[in-house]
Amino acid sequence: MAVEQIQNLPQQYVTDLGVDYGKQLAGLTAIPLDTARLAPQVAAQDALQTQAYNLAGSGVGAYQPFVTQAGSFGTAAAGLSGPTGYQAFMSPYQQDVIDATLSEFDKQTAAGITGIGQQAAMSGNLGGGREGVQRAQFQSQQDANRALLQSQLLQQGFGQAQRAAQTAFGQQRALAGDELDIAQQVTDLQTADINQLGRLGGLQQAQAQALLDAQREANRLEAFEPYERLGTYGSGVASLFSGNAPFGNQSTITPNPTPLQTALGTASVLGGIFSGNRPNAAQQRVERAVQPPYYDY
Repeated sequence: MAVEQIQNLPQQYVTDLGVDYGKQLAGLTAIPLDTARLAPQVAAQDALQTQAYNLAGSGVGAYQPFVTQAGSFGTAAAGLSGPTGYQAFMSPYQQDVIDATLSEFDKQTAAGITGIGQQAAMSGNLGGGREGVQRAQFQSQQDANRALLQSQLLQQGFGQAQRAAQTAFGQQRALAGDELDIAQQVTDLQTADINQLGRLGGLQQAQAQALLDAQREANRLEAFEPYERLGTYGSGVASLFSGNAPFGNQSTITPNPTPLQTALGTASVLGGIFSGNRPNAAQQRVERAVQPPYYDY
């Protein structure tokens, strides 16, 4: 018996497009991508960043000389404190001044005693008891005055030395403080320089990184542009094959019956006559076994 097969074939230009797409896809994917051009890159340190790094390395401990000098001034200041701090400021000529002053005082005392004797001689009491009392009183008073004068001179020298020691102590402390301030300023200025260089270098590095990223993106677009273009092409071809485009050809295929089919068909007709046109189960199985498959394209 005859079997009809109906095939819905796409138009020839759609078939040609599918064949062309397959060739292009095979050719494009056979070429390996240059992944080195697509690899991420990191911008190198800018020259300013390198300078900041070197400055930070060389600046470590740059404050130390000033701290050391401050310690020296502090030690000197400590030597000017305490009960003996004034001694370094005692004038070497002070004793000479004291000796000269006392010597002059002694001369005046001797002159005074001589005057008492002259007055006693003029009054006729020379060598008398009254003269002796006057001499003793005068000498005692002069000794007290001499001791007071010497004490005043020594106190004056001590006070001057003490004030000089205090002044020097304050100066040494101030110098130590100045050195510490300089040490701090050195650290602050170096830190400011390092930060400024680091910021400027960071801006330059960021700009260089942006250029590298832009070049990498340009390389990516260039590398994948054929794939994207072919993908768009393939999507269009797929939509044509999926039925979005009208099919232009319909064909009906009626194959010639084989001798076996003819024989079975004749038997089926005869069997139908004798069995009320109902094929038996065996005939149905045979017909299904020899029937060519049906394809619906």
